[in-house]
Amino acid sequence: MKCLVLIASLLLLAGCAGGPRIDTSHPSANHDSRIQFVVMHYTSASLETSLQLLTHGEVSSHYLISDDKRATIYKLMDENFRAWHAGESEWQGRTWLNSSSIGIEIVNQGFEDTPTGRLWYPYSEAQIQSMIFLLKDISKRQGISPRHIIGHSDIAPMRKLDPGPLFPWKRLAAEGLGIWPDEQAVARQQAQFAVQLPSISWFQGQLARLGYATPQTGELDVETRNVLAAFQLHFRPSRFDGTPDAQTAAILQVLNQTK
Repeated sequence: MKCLVLIASLLLLAGCAGGPRIDTSHPSANHDSRIQFVVMHYTSASLETSLQLLTHGEVSSHYLISDDKRATIYKLMDENFRAWHAGESEWQGRTWLNSSSIGIEIVNQGFEDTPTGRLWYPYSEAQIQSMIFLLKDISKRQGISPRHIIGHSDIAPMRKLDPGPLFPWKRLAAEGLGIWPDEQAVARQQAQFAVQLPSISWFQGQLARLGYATPQTGELDVETRNVLAAFQLHFRPSRFDGTPDAQTAAILQVLNQTK
């Protein structure tokens, strides 16, 4: 009798140790990827320093594209992990984009201030080819919209300038990796805006519609100028002084009309 009780007790314990049954036969279709955006950066440092900072420092990213001849792509962490690359940020009403984005850093010194003005460092052809390869792979696997491939300066216009005015946004857009306005449509719209420039409220509304965190004050305040400069840095890099003008208005109008 004691043996039977002991056996029953052992069977009961074994059943408890197994835990509840998990049924996976009813998967939900109501979901999407945690990853909604890809954010592009430059490191402002050498490859050696960049690797050290991104693997043992206070910042991190999912990928690093080197400045060697082959523009080697370093995968620094799994895409499902949250990297610390965006900081305080906002795009399309979503804040703190570390939780919803993949960060790609590119080894590039950024800029140097010289007696004759600011000198920006270009990206090599090998780096551009590596960007295209990597972005196409990520976009296909994660279902990233071209409108969701953005720069650090887009999501943090008060703080950041990377990836800078020499970043190849137009070329990436031609590969389906970002957006770029139709230049003929911009020219037609610019002629109209040259006659009558829209109000500051219009600029603020259009910037917010595109995705930028923009105050809606109706005034050309410091924050609005910084957001305008970030937009120009991306889509009109020949001049990004934060001044509202006919060409900037035309680019905004065309981009928002082609959503």
